Amino acid sequence: MTSLCLNGSWSFRFEEGKSIEDVADPAFEASGTMVVPGCFDLQPAWYLRRGTALYRRTFTIPEPVANAWLVIDGMGLRGDFRIDGRPLGVHPYPYLRLELETGPLAAGEHTLFAALDNRFDWTTTKLARPYYDFYFYGGFYHGVSLAFDHRKLFVRTRDWRTGAVEIEAVGFSKRDFDATLLFDGRHAVAATFRGGRAAVAVPGFRPWSPEAPHLHSVELEGVRARFGIRMVEARERRIFLNGQPVFLKGLNRHESHAESGAATSEALMLADIQRLKALGGNFLRGAHYPQSQRFLDLCDENGVLVWEESLGWGNGQGYTDKADEELADPGFAEAQVFQTREMVRASFNHPCVILFGFLNEVASNRPDARALVERLADAIRAEDSGRLVTFACNVYPGDLCHEFTDVVSFNAYPGTIPCYPGVPAELAEAVRNAPRDGLNTLAALFRSRYPGKPILLSESGCAGEYGLRDPAAGWGTEDFQDEYIADILETVRDNPEFAGCCLWQMNDNRTYHRDSRGQPGKPWGGFSYAGIFNLQRKPKLSAATVRRLFASLP
Repeated sequence: MTSLCLNGSWSFRFEEGKSIEDVADPAFEASGTMVVPGCFDLQPAWYLRRGTALYRRTFTIPEPVANAWLVIDGMGLRGDFRIDGRPLGVHPYPYLRLELETGPLAAGEHTLFAALDNRFDWTTTKLARPYYDFYFYGGFYHGVSLAFDHRKLFVRTRDWRTGAVEIEAVGFSKRDFDATLLFDGRHAVAATFRGGRAAVAVPGFRPWSPEAPHLHSVELEGVRARFGIRMVEARERRIFLNGQPVFLKGLNRHESHAESGAATSEALMLADIQRLKALGGNFLRGAHYPQSQRFLDLCDENGVLVWEESLGWGNGQGYTDKADEELADPGFAEAQVFQTREMVRASFNHPCVILFGFLNEVASNRPDARALVERLADAIRAEDSGRLVTFACNVYPGDLCHEFTDVVSFNAYPGTIPCYPGVPAELAEAVRNAPRDGLNTLAALFRSRYPGKPILLSESGCAGEYGLRDPAAGWGTEDFQDEYIADILETVRDNPEFAGCCLWQMNDNRTYHRDSRGQPGKPWGGFSYAGIFNLQRKPKLSAATVRRLFASLP
């Protein structure tokens, strides 16, 4: 047995408004049950309430183990975990995959306790803020398990043309040893590991690409890893995959659903991937946090390119009276570095991930932001994962940070954010011209500053309420959204400076609600209606336009 699934029904109690420190007691009296994975604050009894949820369940292992690791594939927002009363730490890392060492476990029954706090508290949780433009759910997003082997294999493509890879053995008892690697369950290859790494060629290899997403596996002493052979580069103002330029045609996607929140099912993940491909897209940006490993598995299998980023949104931009203390707080910086490094390690073998990012819309005109961006870029590159580094910028002339990236990415909503000026007689012309003029101006600005780097439009779009139609294309209608998105895609198509675009966004989603700490609540009941698909994943008028214009892109 290499792992034990701990999903299912757990004993449960919710303490509204309370912190972990107030109520975390493994012997709590349960008031009901809660399923894992699941977001407790979307259940009717605790709907959109904030506080600390107490979970407990027992499990049995048949024989003693010297060590094990509790694996949590995303949770919110801050968790205290204990096995048999033994603390495994308090972890303030929403969405991040956690692997917590348990120490020795005897054969027989054990009790696992968790306290999950979904409140916003800057003193304890530096990565989640109430003004972030998406909803932070409480619960276990993609399941809990117990792993009995923590050894890993990291696979680096060194030459996609010859199948040359480097295998790094992590957590093995020796760093220097000779071994036999088993590829794809049938090809044995002798390997010499020095310093934990060995260079080999994959027998019968086939490169991975969106058109042909071939996957391979490698096994060493019972440890198995799945990987794809592919190389991504940024040069000559373009992104190259396996030596060929690739134009990114994508959508931003939140891990969110109106009924399940961040605990989306595998079937829903796959359906979103199929919707993207049906539009002719090849690229998804996982906004704005680390992605589920199962979702990345599905992107590997279905040939979708992915931008994965660590959690951050508008930090230092003045959305809160504590904006200055965010970037000045050493705890915030350390949390950013930790979660970014762990994200890279968790997703290391997924060929779909070609971009790693961080700090969406940080105040990149500030020197303290520049210092943090440099640290995060260095942390990603230190892992030698073969990915490109970027972040989504919305500070234009004053940006200080794209010096450290491989790809220059920017978010822009010309004519809609901030709202366009003009009297009614001028309005139509102003709106029609804004996207083209705004995006071309920004592309020229970044090209003048970064002559050789690829430029990616990482966000642009607008709201369109499903079913709201208007021949005059009034603001907020499906008609206006369709017109606006056509302007964006035609502008990107006609401007050779762009290496790709990523529309905002794939699906409508819940964002901050009434508790926005000084920020206005979203219109239409706390939801963003900027999706190409609505809350139930039904296509809007713009979906056909996206399909038509994606086909016209390079």
